[in-house]
Amino acid sequence: MKMLFWGIVLVFVGLQAFIRLAPTDPLRWHVDPFAAADPAPGGVKRLVNVPLTPEEALTRLAAIAETEMRTRRVAGSVEEGRLTYRTRTAFWGFPDFTTISARSSEGGSEVVVLARLRFGKSDFGVNGRRAEAWIKAAGF
Repeated sequence: MKMLFWGIVLVFVGLQAFIRLAPTDPLRWHVDPFAAADPAPGGVKRLVNVPLTPEEALTRLAAIAETEMRTRRVAGSVEEGRLTYRTRTAFWGFPDFTTISARSSEGGSEVVVLARLRFGKSDFGVNGRRAEAWIKAAGF
């Protein structure tokens, strides 16, 4: 029984280490969200039109993303027109990636938020809720 317990603990620690220490390849995640396919299930792609310049829209979203707990920028900048963030879940530390971009359109900008998970097939709606929360917080 003791061996089983320690075996389970060892597997748990090993999985935790793999999830938290797996390297992030910015080239894999910092993609053009306008051209990307819908990542469902386990991810979302939201497109909104806003009466702002692309730089203003991205600046608002970046300010929100950079104050989000367990979130850090992986690649990009407002000047580039695209930013990619990694957000880790609280307990397991699963990484989710969110790329935001904006481009000029008639009357303002089109803004896209592309959120997807790295491991597994389902995130129980976490990426969708995060994307909607960022859009709402930005006033879009």
